[in-house]
Amino acid sequence: MPTRPPIHKASKGRTHDQIRGSAASRGYDARWRRARLWFLQQNPLCVECLKAGRTEAATVVDHIEPHKGDVEKFWNVKKWQALCARHHNVKTATQDGGFGRNATPTDERR
Repeated sequence: MPTRPPIHKASKGRTHDQIRGSAASRGYDARWRRARLWFLQQNPLCVECLKAGRTEAATVVDHIEPHKGDVEKFWNVKKWQALCARHHNVKTATQDGGFGRNATPTDERR
């Protein structure tokens, strides 16, 4: 007879999201939303898709170099790039670890 799978119990310590704080506490507030909208209006296409010869709308403003709470890096527009959600997710997973630790953006989708 099959056995019941184990129940996952949350760790007693703080979770990763609790440690890093809310999006607003990290700077992603109303000011960021306005700046993001402006940047995407100026840069409507994903830079990685363009490199691959495709035209895909950008939906994410990415910090090319992780700012890690540094306010000057956070607001340095020269260090931003417009990405589609797919390329941003791959980049983030590659930098932060997880499923994409050794992944590189591929263009198998089309």
